[in-house]
Amino acid sequence: MYSSPHKGIAFHDLGTIAYEHAWALQKQLLEHICQLKLSARQQERPAHTPNYLLFCDHPHVYTLGKSGKQEHLLLSREQMQALGITYYPIERGGDITYHGPGQLVGYPVIDLENFMTDLDRYLRGIEEAIIRTLGHFGLQGDRYPGYTGVWLEPDGAQARKIAAIGIKCSRWVAMHGFALNVNTDLSYFGHIIPCGISDKAVTSLQQELGQPVDMELVKNLMKTHMAEVFEWHYVEGENLAVPGIPKVS
Repeated sequence: MYSSPHKGIAFHDLGTIAYEHAWALQKQLLEHICQLKLSARQQERPAHTPNYLLFCDHPHVYTLGKSGKQEHLLLSREQMQALGITYYPIERGGDITYHGPGQLVGYPVIDLENFMTDLDRYLRGIEEAIIRTLGHFGLQGDRYPGYTGVWLEPDGAQARKIAAIGIKCSRWVAMHGFALNVNTDLSYFGHIIPCGISDKAVTSLQQELGQPVDMELVKNLMKTHMAEVFEWHYVEGENLAVPGIPKVS
């Protein structure tokens, strides 16, 4: 059914999409993959499951992970409404973060049994793809011990976070993913305690380089580096459509 059922990734660039719509799509894809796995297990046959990588950006939104604290949101609902910001408590790991225009958000919805059954390795792999992408621009991305995500100068007084990562996993099917600040308006991070870390700054490619960055270039770099890190390849074709979900272009 699929040209390479275990390593093929169907890539879709959703453009700008409301957070709740991307969230609903992810949940539908995850449920579809889980149902394929369950059916295969009941029939005692191998599960040929598809994998997806969705890129997008969102209108202004704050999302709170299941281990986050409500007090890390520093605005009232009335204040958020006045600023045009939506808010969602969601099921991913991690604390509170911001999504908005000029940010590259990536949602791999994949069956990890096609690649690895190690969540730590999966998270480190996403970080590695981001680090390699930053390297293209002459920036040294790094990890901050005890936290997920990618940082610049994490051991110094000027430590600043440039990418956040948070996932959910069910039956070894992962959803949610990463947010890389490219041309992001960083002022929106001032209304939260990002990822629950109060004493570290947030930055973007634009801020570090002193000029706007070509988003299409960043997308292409991330696609390439994620394929390198996870040893997957991109596939096309109508046979990757999910029953009951309109085709995503």
